[in-house]
Amino acid sequence: MTHLRQAMLEELQRRNYAPSTIAYYLDHVEQFARFFGRSPDRLTPTHLRTYQAYLLRDRKLTPRTVKLHVCAVRFFFNKTLRRRYPVEDTPYPKAPRRLPQVLSVDEVTRLINAAQSLSHRTMLMVLYSTGMRNAELRHLHVADIDSRRMRIHIQRGKGGRDRYVPLSPTLLTTLRAYYRWMQPQTWLFPGTVAGWRADTPVTAKVLWTACVVAAQRAGIRTRVSPHLLRHSYATQLLESGADLRTIQLLLGHVEIRHTAVYLHLSQRHLQAVANPLDALVVSAPDTAPRSRLLRKP
Repeated sequence: MTHLRQAMLEELQRRNYAPSTIAYYLDHVEQFARFFGRSPDRLTPTHLRTYQAYLLRDRKLTPRTVKLHVCAVRFFFNKTLRRRYPVEDTPYPKAPRRLPQVLSVDEVTRLINAAQSLSHRTMLMVLYSTGMRNAELRHLHVADIDSRRMRIHIQRGKGGRDRYVPLSPTLLTTLRAYYRWMQPQTWLFPGTVAGWRADTPVTAKVLWTACVVAAQRAGIRTRVSPHLLRHSYATQLLESGADLRTIQLLLGHVEIRHTAVYLHLSQRHLQAVANPLDALVVSAPDTAPRSRLLRKP
């Protein structure tokens, strides 16, 4: 490990960045330096702008993905090298704000029933009944399941924050069947090493595979991911009458504006609003004059 990589690693650890973020940042800076064939401390914001254009134009990466690359390099410049470049010198790409997709209740039912194995089925049910993030589920401990108080303890979620979410009785039944079969020790969903089960968390790829395979078997054409189930969970909570503040706490959102996006996805809330046009007394459409241009002969 070079001294620059070690210095950046220590800065990230000192600021308590998540292990996944640390890995992404180190890898992105390494790619940035490799692109120019120079040590990253010899590069400038001008190089970053060139690199950013290359990622968008040639590699066709999404603006959100390119933003992660820029964040990593900005951290390296500002925190590791102590070069206070203003944001104007290292701009973030503008990313379009699109509403997330969600699955219907029927689609979620089909997805769970189509799971390839009991472990996949349990993972999908945990995702949908708690709204956990991918990493939060993978790092669940057996001791985090509190069946006496009917709650699940999510430790060190995004930003290092803990929270509790309700434990569904339906999920508890499946968890007990899963536990009797798998008999996990530390991690609720243990991974493998060299093809053998080990006392390590399951990988993100396994969780993605559980979603993709179940969607294919269920005939669901929507691109299903762990985060899609999180969006579906939040939307169904809103449809069921939960308030935004409660949903914010359950999802672990820092700001309520991140939770408010689900108002756009809830048919119950969209249809509950009175349309101002319906309050008008307008004449029948038959009374409106018709006119159109004559066609050429």
